[in-house]
Amino acid sequence: MMQFTEFSNPISLHQTTIMNRIKPWPGFPTPTSSTLSSSSSLNINHNFTDANCMEQLLVHCAQAIENNDATPAQQILWVLNNIAPPDGDTNQRLTSAFLRALILRAARTPACKFLLNSTTTATLSNHGLNIHKFSLLDLANFVHLTPWHQFGFTAANSVILEAIEGRSRVHIVDLSVTHCMQIPTLIDSIATRYQGRRQPPPTVTLTVGAFTQQVGQVTTQVLPPMFDIVSYDDLAVKLMNFARSKGVALEFKAVPTTPSDGFASVLDEVRRRQHQTRFVFSNHHQEELEEEVLIVNCQMALHYLNHTAAEVAAAVVVEELSMRSMFLKALRNLNPTMVVVVEEDVDFTSKNLVGRVKSALNYFWIPFDTVDTFLTRESKQREWYEADIYWKIENVISHEGDQRVERQEPRTRWARRMVEAEFQVVGFTAGEAVAEVKAMLEEHATGWGLKKEEEDLVLTWKGHNVVFATAFTPSY
Repeated sequence: MMQFTEFSNPISLHQTTIMNRIKPWPGFPTPTSSTLSSSSSLNINHNFTDANCMEQLLVHCAQAIENNDATPAQQILWVLNNIAPPDGDTNQRLTSAFLRALILRAARTPACKFLLNSTTTATLSNHGLNIHKFSLLDLANFVHLTPWHQFGFTAANSVILEAIEGRSRVHIVDLSVTHCMQIPTLIDSIATRYQGRRQPPPTVTLTVGAFTQQVGQVTTQVLPPMFDIVSYDDLAVKLMNFARSKGVALEFKAVPTTPSDGFASVLDEVRRRQHQTRFVFSNHHQEELEEEVLIVNCQMALHYLNHTAAEVAAAVVVEELSMRSMFLKALRNLNPTMVVVVEEDVDFTSKNLVGRVKSALNYFWIPFDTVDTFLTRESKQREWYEADIYWKIENVISHEGDQRVERQEPRTRWARRMVEAEFQVVGFTAGEAVAEVKAMLEEHATGWGLKKEEEDLVLTWKGHNVVFATAFTPSY
């Protein structure tokens, strides 16, 4: 298990030269044998394949790259290449992912650009990144491999059911990276809740944020997991047929959107629908037509909004708001009945590369550790699962500016943001939500757990926070 800790006796950079006893990295200068002692070479495996040493090497490397210090960066990358095969144990696979990210980061650093040449490109291919495009069935199976997404689905469904109780018309805005994989479970929960009642289930209008972008005449997806179809038409048909079989009336609309503009198209669609329904409402008596309830369900999506304020000229006086804060304020102006926020409980917002490497090491060991509990090394699902984690690590470490989209914040900071946007936390019904999540966790490995922190639910792995779920209503 790899978690970053400070060490009283860190590895010195000259120690890395002992690694010339094992295979060299093509294109990298190999230290001369005169720098080595026979006694040091005897403990290579003991010294360098230990998880703590791997951590130190990764942090030293990040520091060297940040300082534009090519020589130690080169040496450490060479060492890591020899001790971290992409098909090794948990710590080696995790280190391999960071190795790839650091090579790419070094290639974007002026003093270290020479590191990315034809031979290191071959090394990158060995630590390859092959993002799989899922069919509907494969994606459904994929998101149910672990509670990583299921936790948020289950917790959100519980509070959404409470929020729409007794209402006849509901508008759900779904901002999620899993392409509506939560919706069948929500529809099933609504149908089950109204089974045997004289009152029919509410009519549900579903507006889905489709994370796509237009490049010329081609529509592309911007975030994993990737769909093998760009059109949502087939998905809409399947969901509406499923809802009909459950006795739930469902309307579906997918709205192409991107975090780079603050999900503006989704916000515009909600405004358009609210204007439309209010016009209809104003022309009917209240007892004939009930105003539509708005629920905004945010599953692992909000952290893709930039958390920093845009830079402006010094002479321009403006209120500095990040895209993240502007979205939440715009959301508040829509006066939703409830906003559900499910996010990974980690901080990747540091401007400092070394700080992000440490945070990432403390967090990304978890998915590599969990996958060892239920998938074999030969499993294609495991390959797809770890490729998505590689993508995240690469984005956190090797990118900056608008290209760095993995900008998670911890639970407490999200709570502050929501309060600043004039929301208040409502929490989870202790009995029902907790019971539903616990029942779901029983289907998975014993390392998963659940705890409450203030009003929020938190998914844990071996006691470490992984994902949190919280819900808010307007504060006035």
